[in-house]
Amino acid sequence: MIEPDTKDWTWVLERPCPECGYVAGSVAPEALGAAIRANAAAWRQVLSGPADVVRARPRPDVWSPLEYACHVRDVDEIFAARVRAMLADGGDEPVRFANWDQDATAVEKDYASADAATVADELDAAADDLAALFDSLGAPGGVWEHRGLRSDGSAFTVASLGAYYLHDVVHHLHDVGVGAEA
Repeated sequence: MIEPDTKDWTWVLERPCPECGYVAGSVAPEALGAAIRANAAAWRQVLSGPADVVRARPRPDVWSPLEYACHVRDVDEIFAARVRAMLADGGDEPVRFANWDQDATAVEKDYASADAATVADELDAAADDLAALFDSLGAPGGVWEHRGLRSDGSAFTVASLGAYYLHDVVHHLHDVGVGAEA
């Protein structure tokens, strides 16, 4: 069984991640699209490895590269929906995000049994959708300042949500042995 990750990772917006090396301020908001596409390309490379490696859990309580890739695909979709909601609200009041149980999703979607090539294609499509969304926002300011609230009360702007998101997917590459530069 995978133990649920209940840590609050919002601190990565204030200081570098000591595990993966990600620095939230290192990617300008207008560069998020390119960073997201580069991350998806790195995941495609991970998923193109030998099936026994892609499906292998390093420990019983740690996801395999395939399971992490499924999670990243779903994170891309969740964050695209959250950004769209933040943009649609007009910026007056923060949008409240529905809670998402990533561990329940992993079980419900049976990440461990997924087809790696299909996941790579789905991850590319989801990442491209999110990247195009960020690309469409133009220079920082304006809509980048629209706000959202996670179910635990953590507050984000579109810009900080993008930085927070990027840490998540970069960190998961680190989890499967790919450096933070990807």
